[in-house]
Amino acid sequence: MYTAHPDRYAEMPYRRTGRSGLKLPALSLGLWHNFGPDRPVETQRAILRRAFDLGVTHFDLANNYGPPPGSAESALGEALKADFARYRDELVISTKAGYLMWPGPYGEWGSRKYLLSSLDQSLSRMGLDHVDIFYSHRPDPETPLEETMGALHTAVQQGKALYVGVSNYSPEQTREAARILAGLGTPLLIHQPRYSLLDRRPETSGLLDTLDELHVGSIAYSPLEQGLLTGRYLDGIPEDSRAASDSPFLNSDAVTAELVGKLRALDEIAKSRGQSLAQMALAWVLRGGRVTSALVGASSPGQLEDSVSAIGNLAFDADELARIDAVVTR
Repeated sequence: MYTAHPDRYAEMPYRRTGRSGLKLPALSLGLWHNFGPDRPVETQRAILRRAFDLGVTHFDLANNYGPPPGSAESALGEALKADFARYRDELVISTKAGYLMWPGPYGEWGSRKYLLSSLDQSLSRMGLDHVDIFYSHRPDPETPLEETMGALHTAVQQGKALYVGVSNYSPEQTREAARILAGLGTPLLIHQPRYSLLDRRPETSGLLDTLDELHVGSIAYSPLEQGLLTGRYLDGIPEDSRAASDSPFLNSDAVTAELVGKLRALDEIAKSRGQSLAQMALAWVLRGGRVTSALVGASSPGQLEDSVSAIGNLAFDADELARIDAVVTR
């Protein structure tokens, strides 16, 4: 039987999420790519156990994570039953709905029917009576935002979610979502945007400013830019990499000679900080405390340990930030 490490809270910093009472670890574990039937069950469970031992108390999912869709939630459900049943109240478990999950007109987007049906299915797969955070995974251009936010509010009223969030919403959509939810009495807790050294749209679009103004937390996904910032691409495209497989999330055309040159320059800056490129990239997203948490994936416990080591140096001086900006924007 798994017993969690007694010092699991000794090193990990925890950050308050907006104006709420909920704190998240600086690094959270995303169960996007590496949890499903094509991965060894023992490896999946080892990653989850190691994460918790290191103070990573937040496991982030969505209904369609796998592959196939739903399998990541099912895998977590089995791990919760086997390893974490007595630790449930120490965990923050989140899931989302918005992307295609089943055929027909009610299997995606933001209708009340889809969101609440999806949440019921997610809870069943995970063997839970509630999740801690339930997200609208993307805005629906054809469904009134009042309906989508109303469904999130209902999930809280039904006791099936403690908090609610949005993902991939623009600053304007986020502001309106927060207004609607406030009127219903269910605050918007958190926004999950894509954000990395190489993708700074949350800054340039004003999203981070909006979240600061609204006192809403943030958790960055793809902070390692689909693996580009892990150091694997410093010499081009490895045969077993995501880019080599022409994944829909990263294809070989994106890995240009210019990009490889930037990655090598960033790697030199990371070395001067005593970090790997991945560790520096995670620290950069977390710098200054504006981002509540950064989501990392892991294919092994060792890879997770490397990411968590980023918390050892989250500070940047002005010269380091200027050097990083000069590389990225050149």
